[in-house]
Amino acid sequence: MKIKISFPDNSTKEFEQGVTGLDIAKSISEGLAQAACAIKVNGKVQDLSLPISEDSKVQILTFDDPEGKEVFLHSAAHLLAHAVTELYPYAKLTIGPVVEEGFYYDIDHDPFTPEDLKKIEQKMHEIMKRKEIIKREMISKKDALELFKDNPYKIEMINDLEEGSISIYRQGSFVDLCRGPHLPHTGMIKAFKLTKIAGAYWRGDAKNKQLQRIYGIAFPEKKDLKEWLRLREEAEKRDHRKLGKKLELFSFHDEAPGMPFFLPKGMVIWNELIDFWMEEHRKAEYVLVKTPVMMNRILWERSGHWMNYRENMYTTTIDNMDYAIKPMNCPGGMLIFSEKTRSYRDLPLRMGEIGLVHRHELSGVLSGLFRVRAFHQDDAHIFMTEEQITSEILGVLNLCDRFYSLFGLDYHLELSTRPEKSIGSDEQWEKATDGLRKALDETGRDYKINEGDGAFYGPKIDIHIKDAIGRTWQCGTIQLDMSLPEKFELTYEGADGKKHRPVVIHRVIYGSLERFLGIMVEHYAGKFPLWLSPVQVRILTVADRHDEYANFLKKKFSDADIRVEVDSRAESISKKVREAQLQQVNYILVIGDKEQENQTISVRTRDNVVHGEKDPDEFIDELIAEIKDRK
Repeated sequence: MKIKISFPDNSTKEFEQGVTGLDIAKSISEGLAQAACAIKVNGKVQDLSLPISEDSKVQILTFDDPEGKEVFLHSAAHLLAHAVTELYPYAKLTIGPVVEEGFYYDIDHDPFTPEDLKKIEQKMHEIMKRKEIIKREMISKKDALELFKDNPYKIEMINDLEEGSISIYRQGSFVDLCRGPHLPHTGMIKAFKLTKIAGAYWRGDAKNKQLQRIYGIAFPEKKDLKEWLRLREEAEKRDHRKLGKKLELFSFHDEAPGMPFFLPKGMVIWNELIDFWMEEHRKAEYVLVKTPVMMNRILWERSGHWMNYRENMYTTTIDNMDYAIKPMNCPGGMLIFSEKTRSYRDLPLRMGEIGLVHRHELSGVLSGLFRVRAFHQDDAHIFMTEEQITSEILGVLNLCDRFYSLFGLDYHLELSTRPEKSIGSDEQWEKATDGLRKALDETGRDYKINEGDGAFYGPKIDIHIKDAIGRTWQCGTIQLDMSLPEKFELTYEGADGKKHRPVVIHRVIYGSLERFLGIMVEHYAGKFPLWLSPVQVRILTVADRHDEYANFLKKKFSDADIRVEVDSRAESISKKVREAQLQQVNYILVIGDKEQENQTISVRTRDNVVHGEKDPDEFIDELIAEIKDRK
């Protein structure tokens, strides 16, 4: 019996019933068959070896597809676990998921050493070369309990499952409890690296036993691993935590875990980012507001946060009333809109707020400025009519483009549509999604559609920026909301004299200012453009007799709003130049007898480009122009 298979390009092909994903890939090309990691059948990702028995829409997934990459990395986690069990048969396996950068496996075993990792890697290479076939089997819960009777962690997981068939995967002598899917065989995992060892509690509970977590990364080709290692080395050099300390930008203290302290030089960058934000938002006709950091339980119950987000909120009791420090700015913005009667003539109302929010993150996930407990969101809430959706979304996209272009950041756009669980009518969702899609089309940029990945209260656009070494970061988000206007009973008076419910856009551009600043430190590797730089000019004196002229120049630069320092220490000029360069000072001015006599300056840059002797006033004019243009 024949079945019809449809492909993403809308082409179709007939196959015999029971055809596998691997058969379909081979019918297209041998190269695709060799690269295939899994197949998506009617929206569900499954093993290439499983038979297809009915007309279906399919997509062959390779490492280049996010879902294919996930299958590949999960199979690499099994390869790691297989190697561990061959080397250390007494080790107890727990779970081995895919994470943002690679995979890990948690193992009950004495602490592993770097030498152990080398042995495990070597054993993984042996298993890879064997090209062990990876097979899926379905067994009963009773048989699963018997199979894993010596592993209390697997027994606990099996007991959590409902009665019925349970999937396991075998590769050679190795067997693991797993939903899958997986690669056809281990030989596809040609390049991998175990990256680090860490401790982790079983199921994240400190009351449980601490396990050994082995992290790794894997690729289909050795050249991909080589490039990853190169980028990782470059990323290490750019680590914002190291540079932040070296350049005296920010610090962290045990007295306030996950809450950064910004130092004077860090505050310079912070204020420049905010000044630019304010300037652009005034041009875009936003009004600025400020809402309280702490509000009572009644508000958070109304917004839904008390029921759904309370474990991430810091709470207290005042006058027998529960309060919470805000994890988001949105509810406060809703209260401001509701303060008075609004007309359709008042819309769109673009309300911006750089609000300080707090969210409780587990201590184990805190990471410099990238994951903190206290941060500022550059929020805006745009209240509008349904007819204004497309134009307002387009306005936000254009604003985002001005921001990211200034910092030399490329970006891509993703549209996430209605999930299975959602609120609102079909008509509301159709209008909202169509408004976002039209705005994206008008930008002329390509965008990806993530079907079913929207928030329960509305579709959204995510903006992923790409930094100087090719890493992507999700910063900007534009979300349409049909929930909070309902919960807060927001209305405006329409042209027909009747009450209507406004549509709300939630949007951020920087996202979190702390995180964006951390990204900028790494993007520029600490070499900030002049307008952002904490110290723009440093004047170096050759001898004490040049101090008076140096201080005269310092005042000249300061009066022109140029950030300047004088280094008059009794050190050699070469040492002072080197230190200024390591501190990433943009322009280094040397003052000696000749410069003092001629009333000039000798200019060089942090990259050791010597510009020679210049007139101070002319140089100041050059700097003012460079700062104004934010080059």
